[in-house]
Amino acid sequence: MFDYSLAHWTAFLSAAILLNLSPGPDMMFILGQTAKRGVPSGFSAMFGIWTGALVHVLFAALGLSAVLATSATAFSFVKWAGAAYLIWIGIQALRSQGSIGQARDGAQGKGLADVFRQGVLVSVLNPKVAVFFLAFLPQFVEAGAGPAAAQLFLHGIIIILVAALVEPPLILMGGKISDGLSRNKTLACWIDRGIGSLFIGLGIKLAVSDR
Repeated sequence: MFDYSLAHWTAFLSAAILLNLSPGPDMMFILGQTAKRGVPSGFSAMFGIWTGALVHVLFAALGLSAVLATSATAFSFVKWAGAAYLIWIGIQALRSQGSIGQARDGAQGKGLADVFRQGVLVSVLNPKVAVFFLAFLPQFVEAGAGPAAAQLFLHGIIIILVAALVEPPLILMGGKISDGLSRNKTLACWIDRGIGSLFIGLGIKLAVSDR
């Protein structure tokens, strides 16, 4: 069971690394929270995104993601919910008026829990992630290597583990930038506007996308 060749792992791990390095709502949310609130919130966002990704992996393994891939109604419902949530996050950033220093001071306890929940929703409410897992993971299912569902789950978990190698260093580097921003209110205000505009743009992009 789970007997794969070196070529299989080389191809899969290369794809997993590129996937985790590519920019998207998940990565932008993690880096945005790091810049705005500091390293603790960056890691809280990361764990939230991973939890959402785990939901997608489970759905792909159980075949539930196929519903999003084949049902226009289900896809549209999740797509519009996700787009609305991204736009809402963007509007909140635009309204924050350069409050990076204040956000860092309050990024403990309930604040970190809120960031975690937001990360889960950013990931779960992106139907393109579900469709991606459904299209990507089956390419690495091999006959005789075990039940298809188990193989899908294994490769999905490994994608998350690869993220554990890629994302923490980015958060730590982002934290150093955040330290400087917290002492410059004008620059912090523009960063807030940039983050807000980015998330509104991502929400609009998701809203007009198709499968």
